[in-house]
Amino acid sequence: MLPTLRRLLGRPDLALTLLTPDGQLPAGTVDRVVEWVHSSDLLDPTPFLSAGQMLLTTGTQFASDTTEDAAYREYAHRLAAHGLVGLGFGTEVIRDGTPEPLVAACLAEGLPLVEVPYATPFIAVARTAGDLIAEDRYARNIWALSAQRAISLAALRPDGLSATLSELSRQLNHWVALFDASGTLTRVFPRDAFAGASAASFPTVAAEATSLLRRGQRSSVTIPIGEDTLTLQTLGRRDQLRGVLALGGASQLDQAGQGVVTSVIALAGLALEQNNALDRARRHLRAGLWHSLLNGDTDLVASISAEMWGPLPGGLVRIAVIDAPPERLDTITEFLEIRAEDQPGRLFFAHHNGRVSLCLDRTGEPVLHELVASFGVHIGLSDPSDYGTLPSALSQALRALERANEGPPAVVEFDLISRQGVLAFLARTDARDVGRATLTPITRFDAAHGTDLLGTMRVWLEHNAEYAAAAAALGIHRHTMRSHMRQAEQLLGRDLSSFPARADIWAALLAAGPQPSEV
Repeated sequence: MLPTLRRLLGRPDLALTLLTPDGQLPAGTVDRVVEWVHSSDLLDPTPFLSAGQMLLTTGTQFASDTTEDAAYREYAHRLAAHGLVGLGFGTEVIRDGTPEPLVAACLAEGLPLVEVPYATPFIAVARTAGDLIAEDRYARNIWALSAQRAISLAALRPDGLSATLSELSRQLNHWVALFDASGTLTRVFPRDAFAGASAASFPTVAAEATSLLRRGQRSSVTIPIGEDTLTLQTLGRRDQLRGVLALGGASQLDQAGQGVVTSVIALAGLALEQNNALDRARRHLRAGLWHSLLNGDTDLVASISAEMWGPLPGGLVRIAVIDAPPERLDTITEFLEIRAEDQPGRLFFAHHNGRVSLCLDRTGEPVLHELVASFGVHIGLSDPSDYGTLPSALSQALRALERANEGPPAVVEFDLISRQGVLAFLARTDARDVGRATLTPITRFDAAHGTDLLGTMRVWLEHNAEYAAAAAALGIHRHTMRSHMRQAEQLLGRDLSSFPARADIWAALLAAGPQPSEV
């Protein structure tokens, strides 16, 4: 145990006396750790001191009984502001007793003042504190070796990673949590660490873990959270992070505790890397099974899947295709492995042509939105399908993915595209230039005369070429509407009374876009 002022006061061989009553000092002041003991008679020794130290002085810096009270107050203030844990005054060297103004000044600053008798040399106080520090360091080193041995033995158990984290929690008397590559909590020890009153701290812990993962670099952070000190450390290599180890407790870890945590981080990182090597083998197996599934070998795939991961999704399924950045592919795969393990029979996934393809039942779709939120990916989703038409469903998912890639990260369903109709695809081809060329006579006329003949024609077509309905929508007379459309026919050189002609102009409007520029 590290020395405190109270422990030094309790040593009869030192015969120290506390002159500032414990009850009149801030709570816990006498129990602060004394990191070192230093002696100086300088009026301002703070440049040579560090916070947490105890200062011993004989009072040479105070001239005599004529020293003004202000000098004592300034002296005590400097020491307290610098973070010293106590002041020891050696009597009968320069003067008898401890100056009362110094006692008052220290009490006002909340700085413990100890009287050191002439029979107790300063070196004895310093040596005692040093011996206690050395004893504590030795004890902590012994504890660290014992803790690391216990943790190493735990790592040999069947579920080595969980056993290791559980033992770490016991040794440190801290809660320990492991978050996966997506920032999801996968293990916590003790099991009820985030239950009851501690539940309020979980969102902060999870948010910090997610923040570290999104940076994509090896890093750590220590922050206060309530009455606990929270420490988080990423696991894995840069751009291939496997997760985050988080731990918290009422006390901050000392050097020995940090050493034990470092060893666990190495063990956990090794375990996750080994799991990753196994995942790569599983990935190749999944890819082969996916090809077999697309080729109609459903029974074969179902049999192997049941042995390895659980049953295939039942009933009607949907195919999802993810455009995964290469640097995030491993973490996305690990995320899906965990979800597949947690939700057996709801999803099957595999790598296919540089992308990740999923087969999901109707309850598996929330996983897709988790992927978007956690990894910022684009996903295309097919209509419901049976296993006999999976190739067609895959084609739908790929078409939906193309549309998804045109916007921000999101899940785009093929059903949304199909509702827009076949003509909506014209705007996604080189027909745009053809459409704009077709409409050029009208866009030129509008530009020259400040009219909106093009918009009028669009409204007319949207109202099934009915003059009265279109005129009402535009707030004009139906005869005016007819006049505008005759003018449009003349500019286009087309008779819009036939359906093929109207369909062609409608296709041109779709291909050109809502505001075609003048050619």
